[in-house]
Amino acid sequence: MSKYNTNLAAEYYVLSTLYRLGIDASLTLGNKKSVDIIIVKPEQSLITVEVKGLVDRYDWPADNIQRTDDSHYYVLVCYESKIEDPSFSPSAWVIPAAKIHEFIKTYVTRKVVSRSLVLKNGDAFKGNWKVFQ
Repeated sequence: MSKYNTNLAAEYYVLSTLYRLGIDASLTLGNKKSVDIIIVKPEQSLITVEVKGLVDRYDWPADNIQRTDDSHYYVLVCYESKIEDPSFSPSAWVIPAAKIHEFIKTYVTRKVVSRSLVLKNGDAFKGNWKVFQ
């Protein structure tokens, strides 16, 4: 499976979850974008979401993570090496943009959201879909 298809699967998973919760959300189109989903709250305010999807248990690439505003969220999705199994639900962490820096590691050649840090310190964000309601 290509990286692009993994990201699409993750974006549609998040969108599906939001719809199941009765949340008014729309997928944005394009390959190089910083907003994957837009949520319209009942009072007409907007929330933007950036989805990061992985097939395996690795760190999420973070070179393009820049936003820190209160209305922006990152949803980290991992298919735990079971993406080909449609009966498997992936793991997902919903992290406010203002908190994502707590999980970022910077190396000489790249920046990542550290899976080990998310697993160690991110329990409050796992399956944290209620922030969108």
